Amino acid sequence: MTSTDAHSIHALERRRFESITEHDVDGFVDLAHPDLTYTHSSGTLDTLDSFVEKCKNNHYEYHRIDLLIEGVTVAGDTAVVISEMHADMTVGGIGRKLTNRSLGVWTRVAGTWKLLAHQATAKP
Repeated sequence: MTSTDAHSIHALERRRFESITEHDVDGFVDLAHPDLTYTHSSGTLDTLDSFVEKCKNNHYEYHRIDLLIEGVTVAGDTAVVISEMHADMTVGGIGRKLTNRSLGVWTRVAGTWKLLAHQATAKP
């Protein structure tokens, strides 16, 4: 692992959450691996295509996300990000406040980091 890799992942992780709150679906897609698995704290599972479609149709509307990145571990061409996120969002027309532990998995493809997996777990 290099500090440059960890720094890059840290910045990409912030950028992905910013793209979601700014309703920049194209920006999110640019960061994502085509085989993305996106697991929500509710247990709902999305692919890249289903997540993007739900964002475009305002099923998921992220109004605010506060992100605290607790650690980035890079092993070869894989990076794992552990964070805590607090969010205000609307899901299917219903407002929600989230406090989650979050796991992000990034993979380097042809020299470019792409988000491969997201797993959120609700904190009590």
